[in-house]
Amino acid sequence: MFFLTLDLKNHDYIQENYDIYDLIINRKALKKMNITTLGEFILEKQADFPGSSGELSRILSAIRLAAKIVNQQINKAGLAKHILGAAGSENIQGEQQQKLDVFADEQFIKAMEARGVVCGIASEENDDFVAFESKNPLAKYVVMIDPLDGSSNIDVNVSVGTIFSVYRRKSPIGTEVELEDFLQPGTEQVAAGYVVYGSSTMLVYTTGNGVNGFTYDPGIGVFFLSHPNMQIPKDGRIYSMNEGNIHSSPEGVKKYISYCQENDAATQRPYSGRYIGSLVSDFHRNMIKGGIYIYPATSSAPNGKLRLLYECNPFAFLAEQAGGVATDGNKRIMEIQPTELHQRVPFIVGSKNMVEKALSFGNLR
Repeated sequence: MFFLTLDLKNHDYIQENYDIYDLIINRKALKKMNITTLGEFILEKQADFPGSSGELSRILSAIRLAAKIVNQQINKAGLAKHILGAAGSENIQGEQQQKLDVFADEQFIKAMEARGVVCGIASEENDDFVAFESKNPLAKYVVMIDPLDGSSNIDVNVSVGTIFSVYRRKSPIGTEVELEDFLQPGTEQVAAGYVVYGSSTMLVYTTGNGVNGFTYDPGIGVFFLSHPNMQIPKDGRIYSMNEGNIHSSPEGVKKYISYCQENDAATQRPYSGRYIGSLVSDFHRNMIKGGIYIYPATSSAPNGKLRLLYECNPFAFLAEQAGGVATDGNKRIMEIQPTELHQRVPFIVGSKNMVEKALSFGNLR
């Protein structure tokens, strides 16, 4: 669709056309087929948030739009060499930024600013949060985002993703957005989700009323509800961990991984080790098939590697809404009080029974 080639400075025009397109398809083609688009689903669920006046729906619509644009660029990565490789700079974590990291970050920031309901956004790619209050003085929400998780895998055609989280601001509306608006525990999230760009592109999100997944049809530019009421199986046979770190991991983690690898017919062990190295992809697989993801503290990363605000809190919210569990090995992830934007924590998430079994070995931190 030609809309995707336009810059987000034309955001309102683009969004209007997408909304109209969704509406036309829903009414003329899909009503008889009992198929729901993301746009239609968002409008139907507005009733779950009677005090939001549609703001949360507009945030999700902005994410939908930016994800379509990022998806298009990712799908051209093998042909458009100018968007591959490192950007020649590092983010706040000291990681090499990829060109698509920068591109995705710009698209999501522009989309959020243009919708008028977000007062600020904090991104994994930026040192500090970006404030929008001069253009959006009455905005009620802030957004946390990892615009392109696993971006180093793009050059080898491995699935990557976007992770997002939405909070109500704490500072008074009409004032400047403050750091405290972003340093909220995960229990305060009003929405969270991810987009996985793979063999198909999916947007999965929760607003605290279950988890739903939507698959993108690139032929007509629309996300369709494909995975309603997603649930993580209580048990699984997949463990996901970078086992190159096993010798520098806590003793409890070593014991649990040994347990996963033991032969035991009654519990269908050994389990399968599956580690993609793209958090969105690993989480998405385990969400559907059942499994456990582990990124513990190690001797080289004593606080863990994953970011609490941009990665762990959103996935913890999704996991709990789908019947799973998320912990740092000692405490529920969503109850951790953040102290800095780019705070890191150990992360264990997945099927309820598998996470609880891992916790039974103790000393996971």
